[in-house]
Amino acid sequence: MSAPLSLSGHAKDLGGGFTVRRLLPAVQRQAVGPFLFFDHFGPVAVQPEAGHDVRPHPHIGLATVTYLFSGAIMHRDSLGYVQQIEPGAINWMTAGRGIVHSERRPESLANQAYVNHGIQLWAALPVAHEEAEPSFVHTPAAAIPEVQVDGSTVRVLIGEAFGQASPVATYSRTLYLDVQLPPGATLEIPALVPEIAVYPVDAPLSLNGEEVAAHILAVAVPGQPLHLTAGQSAVRLMVIGGEPLEAPRHMWWNFVSSRKDRIVQAASDWEAQVMGQVPDEVEWIPLPEHRFKA
Repeated sequence: MSAPLSLSGHAKDLGGGFTVRRLLPAVQRQAVGPFLFFDHFGPVAVQPEAGHDVRPHPHIGLATVTYLFSGAIMHRDSLGYVQQIEPGAINWMTAGRGIVHSERRPESLANQAYVNHGIQLWAALPVAHEEAEPSFVHTPAAAIPEVQVDGSTVRVLIGEAFGQASPVATYSRTLYLDVQLPPGATLEIPALVPEIAVYPVDAPLSLNGEEVAAHILAVAVPGQPLHLTAGQSAVRLMVIGGEPLEAPRHMWWNFVSSRKDRIVQAASDWEAQVMGQVPDEVEWIPLPEHRFKA
């Protein structure tokens, strides 16, 4: 079998001392299936005085997918949704023609230290749905199917695998799995979607005979099943993928579109503050100083 493409990512400071590992987009690859943005954050101890809140900001042309291993985030958006994001749940926010949201420390944890750890993905919407109506859907952890396969635990967060189907609705064929392998365990995942990648969260593993270190996004050769083997340590890994994008996307700041002029318009709309407001929020993140060139 051919070796996978290994993406090591880079550290990205989001402000307030909050640093994430950004695996996508990469120089070698813009996307895996519909996923063109992959941030792994934490585990990070959030102290009461930490300034990790993300003030209201806009999105277009994409869906955000938030998944926590530990901790909590309070989501608020311009549609009026208020949802505490907790471990094991899938939170899918369709930006479409435009949405504004904030991500903050829950008030119940205002005076406590806790550990935030999770994955933030963006899925590009198909060209025909880039201007879809914005929406937010919370799927609680208890609604996510979980199955034991050869001693390993597989949670089917999005899509279908091992006879299980996630209730999370998507705009294109999409796969997102949370897999836990015991020490020395082996698991084979069929080529369920045309593009697929593996991300070991906390320990190395073997993928089709090739060693993959923790925090490396390994993009498999199309059509190959994934033959996964844990070493002496248990491994938690994420599997992402789906149908490839039907056209390249332009990305600038929080905006994604197949059209450059649409990003320019979104920037103008945000600057004019006509994209909507999050109820009870008075702050907002301004546009970056460097502007997108159409």
